[in-house]
Amino acid sequence: MPDSSAPDNGAPGSGAPAPAELAALKARIAALEAERTRRPTHHRVRSIVAVVLIVLGCVLAPLAVVAAWTSDIVGDTDRYVDTVRPLARDRDVQNAAATRVTNAVMDHIDLDALLQDVLPAQRPLVQKALGKLGGSIEGAVSSFVHDKAQAVIASDAFERIWVDANRHIHNTVNKALTGSGGGAVKIEKNTVTVDLAPVVDQVKQRLVDSGMTIAKRIPEIHTDFTVVRSDDIGKVKTYFRLLQLAGLWLPVVAVLLVASGVLLSTHRRRVLIVSALCFAFATLLLGVALTVFRVVYLDALPAGISQPAAGSVYDTLTRFLRTSVREVVALGVVVALAAWLTGPGHWATLVRGLWHSGIGAVRATADHAGLRTGPVGPFVHRFRTWITWILAGAAVLAYLLWPYPTGWVVVGLALALLFAQGVVDFLATRPRRKDSPA
Repeated sequence: MPDSSAPDNGAPGSGAPAPAELAALKARIAALEAERTRRPTHHRVRSIVAVVLIVLGCVLAPLAVVAAWTSDIVGDTDRYVDTVRPLARDRDVQNAAATRVTNAVMDHIDLDALLQDVLPAQRPLVQKALGKLGGSIEGAVSSFVHDKAQAVIASDAFERIWVDANRHIHNTVNKALTGSGGGAVKIEKNTVTVDLAPVVDQVKQRLVDSGMTIAKRIPEIHTDFTVVRSDDIGKVKTYFRLLQLAGLWLPVVAVLLVASGVLLSTHRRRVLIVSALCFAFATLLLGVALTVFRVVYLDALPAGISQPAAGSVYDTLTRFLRTSVREVVALGVVVALAAWLTGPGHWATLVRGLWHSGIGAVRATADHAGLRTGPVGPFVHRFRTWITWILAGAAVLAYLLWPYPTGWVVVGLALALLFAQGVVDFLATRPRRKDSPA
């Protein structure tokens, strides 16, 4: 009997591959091995470049937000006026301005000349009455002047003076923030100030109307109200100037860098999710930095400057900057969520399944109620992809054309797009075959 354990040398009918087939398989394996050794190097380079671009874009994100805010403040008068308008009604700012005006007026009031206008027989009575008001004649007069200054600053006249002055001096903000120009806003000794001369004139007129005729002798007074005070304002001014020159193109550069990194990456959807969240996180750090810097800034102020008023000014000037931070954070989260929901992940597929099941149940209920889409349903089903892209493009266009979008605008546009997509899914029905039952 032949030995069954004898080796098989590729005899016909044995099932073993021929030497030529073995050589072909070995060549194929060698080619695959060579390709596998070459491909990782190519992908590694692309991945490194993609990471570098995305990191640069995320680093530029906070600077881009500040650059856009800077361009708005300096280049748009209405935006600047809307920024500083609430300061006219801020109680801390009003108190600080009233104190500054009172001190300026009191420096030019001659109390002896004030008493000379009173009849000699009535001077003791006037002194006694003034003494009851403040413990001293000077204190009483100062309190009287402060009340008049407070009344002027709390009136609508002060708000009009404040708004009109800021609108007219908007060009001089370039001096206060960039070092060029001139006017009522100026920088002296690391301090940004606003001249309150119009308010002083209003106070003098009220003093005269109240019987203090000596106020007519007060000359024209130019007193400065401190808006910003910092020992490093020269450096800040330089940085602000650079950000102003960057303008609106810096946000575009940041977005293009991140988009280029996503396109170069191998797993684009996953990288898009991570990049959008990193972009939002980097911008969120700017909001945290604004809060921390507020505390540091107020602690560094000199003793003569009202900290509550300085805090109100800081919060008002950075109000739209904080709005931009919330907007970018909301946009990053929405983009990341949209990329995740359209992906092949298990949970994303489950969410989409629940979405389509719910819409299918609503459509089935409408069909049972006799509501038919007619020819619209098959049309929407046929061009469903195109309609979806058109709706997404319309949402993006609305965001780009929105004058000053906020975080709520981003969320509202996302919800509107989601609702429109739900309507499309509801209307999209397959055309029935003629031989199918109704």
